Amino acid sequence: MNSKWLFLLAILCPTLVMAEGCDVLTRSQSPSVPVIESHSCYEYEGMPVNAIDWSCSNESKDMLTSTKKKVEQCADHYQATCIATLTQESLANPHSTSKDKNSTSFNIPDNAQVTTYYYDAEHLNQARIDCESGGGHWKAQ
Repeated sequence: MNSKWLFLLAILCPTLVMAEGCDVLTRSQSPSVPVIESHSCYEYEGMPVNAIDWSCSNESKDMLTSTKKKVEQCADHYQATCIATLTQESLANPHSTSKDKNSTSFNIPDNAQVTTYYYDAEHLNQARIDCESGGGHWKAQ
């Protein structure tokens, strides 16, 4: 298909979901605070274009510093993934998942999911526990 037609299709279908992710580098500001993962990336599936923008802002949380950068898609060289239902809470915190698969939201489509890719995790077992205890599905490479 010629690029002119793709551009026209994108304009006519503003809710067309393009691949986009948020690449996250996390480091501790204190030796007494462990970092669960130091490099991850997450993507939303079933959400409108640019839905990831708000959660991919650069905000620091107390003793952890996270640098977030919006990317076209997450890289392939991951160690493991966590796939979970996208909820209001996980829009604000991509590491939060929902055990309630039947929860409803006015802003989130029923089939929306968040996939988190783990690249460099010092405590991969803890990331797996967090994923599964929150109702997510863990898959190691």
